[in-house]
Amino acid sequence: MKYIIIYGGSGGAESQTWNFAKFIAKTLNAEILNLSEHTIGFFDYSHKNQDDDFKALIEKVLISDCVVFITPVYWYAMSAQLKVFFDRLNDLTTLRKSLGRQLKGKSMAFIATGTQENLPLGFEIPFKGTAEYFDMEFKGYTYIRTSSQLNDPSFPVLEAFIDLLK
Repeated sequence: MKYIIIYGGSGGAESQTWNFAKFIAKTLNAEILNLSEHTIGFFDYSHKNQDDDFKALIEKVLISDCVVFITPVYWYAMSAQLKVFFDRLNDLTTLRKSLGRQLKGKSMAFIATGTQENLPLGFEIPFKGTAEYFDMEFKGYTYIRTSSQLNDPSFPVLEAFIDLLK
């Protein structure tokens, strides 16, 4: 199975979320698409942003079998980078329907990280709903509470998540 990791965070090389993304990518032999390194315009009904990086990123997603999103929780929701990416999936229902149809049968999962004890209520809804809309299998998610005590990205939570994907 071919995996792709879509990382939507603001943290640099020192962030725990980025380190989790690298661990998952290494374990699954997957490429990481760091959304902060790409230019993706906001969705607009006039489609004025068609020269940005969104189409190229989707084409990389389409050659994978499973998409794993990794995002910190910012103000009880996914990161702004990931939200813009999700909003641009609208392009796959209008201008690029043929690309959108190619998501059918693929699978999706996500990892969220944050400082709260639990994942905010309803956080998973955009992921589950998107998977359902595009006829993808939603494999599940995990939430990792970040703290100074959880510096090792190889602890059992990530290993259990990887088993979920297989």
